Amino acid sequence: MTLAMDNKWGDADRPVARHVAIIMDGNGRWAAERGLPRIEGHRQGVETVRQVVETAAELGITHLTLFSFSSENWSRPKQEIYDLFGLLRRFVRRDLAELHKNNVKIRVIGSRVGLEDDILRMLDDAVALTKDNTALNLTIAFNYGARDEIARATKRIAEDVKAGRIAPEKITQDRFAAYLDTADLPDPDLLIRTSGEHRLSNFLLWQLAYAEFVFVDAYWPDFTKEVFESAIAEYQRRSRRFGGTSARSTA
Repeated sequence: MTLAMDNKWGDADRPVARHVAIIMDGNGRWAAERGLPRIEGHRQGVETVRQVVETAAELGITHLTLFSFSSENWSRPKQEIYDLFGLLRRFVRRDLAELHKNNVKIRVIGSRVGLEDDILRMLDDAVALTKDNTALNLTIAFNYGARDEIARATKRIAEDVKAGRIAPEKITQDRFAAYLDTADLPDPDLLIRTSGEHRLSNFLLWQLAYAEFVFVDAYWPDFTKEVFESAIAEYQRRSRRFGGTSARSTA
């Protein structure tokens, strides 16, 4: 559903989502509607990331996963990809110290194939620096595609079966999940997608099986604290059944 704005964002009697995943969409359209180059939308999107991380911590969310660059984004114009990587470099150089100071733990999921060495070192350094932090767990899905993740996990399981480290009959859903990039993360409780699009775009296909979905019309650069709070309020109004029936249901 598309989120309608609400003046009251929170319900003290219902829990805030522990793990929120966000598809950050609409930077390019935000820029186009203002007659600006696409890179300006991406720059403003970086500012939104800073605000969202801060808001997530304020709301008591313990895990935040952001879809920043998909494995399909390589089809974009080379200049745009170059600009996106430049923004990533600037974000890490400018914000890593502050994130570390605020006890934010960073992790990165996705394929390492095709990434430049300096990008890989920068991401690895960010993960290493913040690995012992215990406040907000910030996961960046970078060069990520869910089908690729599942294929890579399946390959590793096949290798372990071939080597005799695991018997085929021992492969369960939990065992399979342990081979995914998100092995030590709880599944998302809530997925938010901005820009009015209603699709997953190859994001966390396994992990979102029982998540609640909230779609907002605002482009990512316009995803304010108030919109975020309203998305959480919508989540709190939901009754999560995980395939069963709720306590309030008679069906």
